[in-house]
Amino acid sequence: MAERDDPGIIGRRVQNLRTERGLTQKQLAEPAYTPAYISTLEAGRVRASEPALRHIAERLGVAYEELATGRPAHLATDLRLRLTDAQRTLATGEAEVAAEQYTALLAEADAHGLVAEQAAALLGLGECALETGDLESARTRFEQSEQRLGDAPLPLRVPALRGRAVSHYLAGELRYACYLFESSLDELNRTGLHDPDALLLLYTGIIAPYMDMGAHARAAQAAEFALALAPQVGDPALVARMHRSVARTLLAEGRTAEADASLAKAAELYRQLQIRTELANCHWMRGYLYAQNGELERAESELREARAMLSAKRAALYTSQVVVELADVLHRRGKSDEAAGLLREVLGDLSSERGAVHSAGAHRLLGIIAEDARDTEAAEEHYVRALSLLERAGAAGDLADLCRMLGDLLRRTGRVEAALDAYRTGLGHRTAPGTTTLGPAPAQPPL
Repeated sequence: MAERDDPGIIGRRVQNLRTERGLTQKQLAEPAYTPAYISTLEAGRVRASEPALRHIAERLGVAYEELATGRPAHLATDLRLRLTDAQRTLATGEAEVAAEQYTALLAEADAHGLVAEQAAALLGLGECALETGDLESARTRFEQSEQRLGDAPLPLRVPALRGRAVSHYLAGELRYACYLFESSLDELNRTGLHDPDALLLLYTGIIAPYMDMGAHARAAQAAEFALALAPQVGDPALVARMHRSVARTLLAEGRTAEADASLAKAAELYRQLQIRTELANCHWMRGYLYAQNGELERAESELREARAMLSAKRAALYTSQVVVELADVLHRRGKSDEAAGLLREVLGDLSSERGAVHSAGAHRLLGIIAEDARDTEAAEEHYVRALSLLERAGAAGDLADLCRMLGDLLRRTGRVEAALDAYRTGLGHRTAPGTTTLGPAPAQPPL
């Protein structure tokens, strides 16, 4: 039986509707009930059965659901269709417009007590905030979405959990992001809640923080599980995101052609679905791939395209991250002045709480450029700032590399003890690849 309001509220609703239509209690009751029953019901002294309410709704010319809950007929269906429209708006990169749509939908869902629709609107607002780089707001919205769902099965809560983990990841809290992903995966696998969409969302999401932490073996394992799950998933956008994430692990293993093919699949799906921001992310990833493969001209072209697409859609945080990678390519192509100018422009948009790994990358590159210009004081300052950011984030692979660079600089300037300390710090982070939270990697899903 559908959820209903209490007898007093229903009674007043029946009385108001009957009065509006100019009906007597006798006319409303006939032929199945008595005027006395209608009087008792309107006074809220009896909980009407479903057949009685359906009879009264028919006599009053309203839908049973509207009489029982006060919600206009088909309201939930209408809200779900409009939620889909807002999702399409966000997909085109119009995050601010989509946020306005989601806000209006949340107000309507709140007014009528539609919990599932409230959770969906809050999830959408979280995704909008992620795109605009407002990580604190994103985290709050994802938490509120989870709270609305309460004790719902874990697969229904996974999109909000994944959003929360991504917001922590983008804030540079890599270990906590991994903890959220891993604990959710373990619970799904342990309890036998084999939901392919939920599992794919989590295995895809955990790849990036694993890679940034230097846990390449775990990232490769997550990619392997994701690829095995993909044939069971019907959402093409989710499959496209998987291909984009898996490309990073393939590239780390030296499988450049396979990584490029994976990105091509993702880009084609995003073009078909008209998901513009994710298509920009494919250009970004392709630029990264070409840069790692030494194809710097192609890398610059892809990264410039990604930057143009993201900045046009006001995706501020993602744009700044792309600029750091573009600056690296420009520096390697001998355009160091342009690279340094770009880095100084975006450093204000990045911080230890917002894009920490890329903020560290910007300082590292500015340090390299300063070293090339023989400004060792500025180089050291940038390296130390980068070191602080990477230590806070737990980005082990990048941290070890940076400690080597800082150690080399200190040794060249005659500070041998300080150089040894830097080298030891780097070695300490190299000795424990793959450690993320507290225990073993997430269990394999029952494929």
